[in-house]
Amino acid sequence: MRAILLGGGIALLISLLGTRVAINAFTKLGYGQEIRDDGPTSHHTKRGTPTMGGVVIILAAVVGYFAAKLITLTAPSASALLLLFLFVGMGLVGFLDDFIKIYKQRSLGLRSKAKMAGQTVIALVFGWLALSPMLEDSHGRTPASEKVSFLRELDWFALPMILAILLIWLFVAGFSNAVNLTDGLDGLAAGASVMVFGAYTLVNIWQSNQFCQEEPSATCYNVRDPLDLAIIAAAITGACFGFLWWNASPAKIFMGDTGSLALGSALAGFAILTRTELLLVILGGLFVLETVSVMMQVGFFKLSKGRRIFRMAPIHHHFEMLGWEQVTVVIRFWIITGLFVATGLGIFYAEWVSRL
Repeated sequence: MRAILLGGGIALLISLLGTRVAINAFTKLGYGQEIRDDGPTSHHTKRGTPTMGGVVIILAAVVGYFAAKLITLTAPSASALLLLFLFVGMGLVGFLDDFIKIYKQRSLGLRSKAKMAGQTVIALVFGWLALSPMLEDSHGRTPASEKVSFLRELDWFALPMILAILLIWLFVAGFSNAVNLTDGLDGLAAGASVMVFGAYTLVNIWQSNQFCQEEPSATCYNVRDPLDLAIIAAAITGACFGFLWWNASPAKIFMGDTGSLALGSALAGFAILTRTELLLVILGGLFVLETVSVMMQVGFFKLSKGRRIFRMAPIHHHFEMLGWEQVTVVIRFWIITGLFVATGLGIFYAEWVSRL
């Protein structure tokens, strides 16, 4: 527990203070955000706001984790290092996307195929290593499982390794893009991420307290390194919290694809490594809704030859176009996220109680 508090606290301080430094540095370098011309006109005033703030989130979380491990004199686990690889790797893909936007002064960065190729490479390497026998612990546990999971592994839903890796790729690519789509209003993605990563901190603490030390049973969790994952979850929660101070409306800095791709992939990584893959659909329900709204809009637009379901997608822009103030949309979407998180945690705990 001490390491969890240290990781979260150190990451919070680094993010809170470091984001101020990043704002000044990125402003001097001219690393300003380009804005979509087809978006809400109220967003045009944001052109030139420093972006790539996700760099601070990533650095704060990584430093917070390793500082906690150093202070408590414990070694990093295989699960934690894999998750950090996914987190930082996707952040690098996002960084390239952001840098190209700034360098070429356009609202689009990496070409869609190049961006997906980068996400795919990181996700497949993560999936292969997470399922690899060479990372088994003394009880034969690998960081990830070839079984599909909801609140724990579903024994009747085991996949061949190649299909399991493809499922991991789908989760990582899907949620990294989902958080990216949600990051369209000041503080929306950062605030929602605080709640969902906070939920995974609690899930990991609970799994650690009810850990199957020797033999799996119905009332314990047969996962690997839950306490170490809790430190990372706390560190990312703290990093997002500190960043939110500067990203809340009116935003002084944006996280950019650097932050959104890293955060989305980390959420998928937690779901995979904690054996709660389908639970993430509930905990991260807001991100799912944002993605579904885009899929519905694009699909209906093509099928109906130009007609739209929403005034604009993702769905947070629809409410802006209806006349809602940006702050109102963000706060209400935070409330929706809170309800999703409360529901997910309630289901997670109720399942354990039902097995007693």
